[in-house]
Amino acid sequence: MNLTESIKRPTLHEELVERLRNLVVEDALKPGEKVPEKDLCESFGVSRTPLREALKVLASEGLVVLQANRGARVAEVTREELENTFPVIAMLEQLAGELACRNLSDAGIAHIEKRHDAMVKAFISRDRKSYFQANQDIHNALIEGAQNEILESHHRMLAARVRRARFMVNLSEERWAQAIQEHEQMMEKLRARDAEGLGQLMKTHMMNKYAAHIKAMAETSDEVEQH
Repeated sequence: MNLTESIKRPTLHEELVERLRNLVVEDALKPGEKVPEKDLCESFGVSRTPLREALKVLASEGLVVLQANRGARVAEVTREELENTFPVIAMLEQLAGELACRNLSDAGIAHIEKRHDAMVKAFISRDRKSYFQANQDIHNALIEGAQNEILESHHRMLAARVRRARFMVNLSEERWAQAIQEHEQMMEKLRARDAEGLGQLMKTHMMNKYAAHIKAMAETSDEVEQH
């Protein structure tokens, strides 16, 4: 037993950052909306100092914009942001896939297999909430399975931006079916521990997701203009 090893648990700062990030990512706080600091402090049971420190982290991630003497507002999701973010995260996912194939234990692969089965069931029943949760679990498990802290840290920051886009557009039936097919192929490569194959598929999967987001954003913009 190592008596010098510290107990690992989330700090108040980390918990606040995670909660605020989820509010932005899951669209509870809308793009362009002013962050209601007073309400959040009351809801979380904290003072403004730790809340503002947490907002600084979100600002560094590009999720909020700090305004001098005017608090913070939620950053807009723009086409330019997606164009800049997706190619980078796609490369990180490619590397993660290659490393995960080499570093994941058999138990780790079995865990991903279970989440994949859950995702397929959610797809069949058209349970989008469960589908997205299982999908996120799979990608997180692959990133963690890469066993590279630098990769994981950078991916976590960019993934929050990418996940925001999911709540801005509707996933088409065509893209949904394509995504499931891509995940089936990814599982085949993972089972075979085909590092290069899985890495390439994960990169392609992410860029196909990017194309779907851009298409949906354009269609949404056209609908707004027509009305």
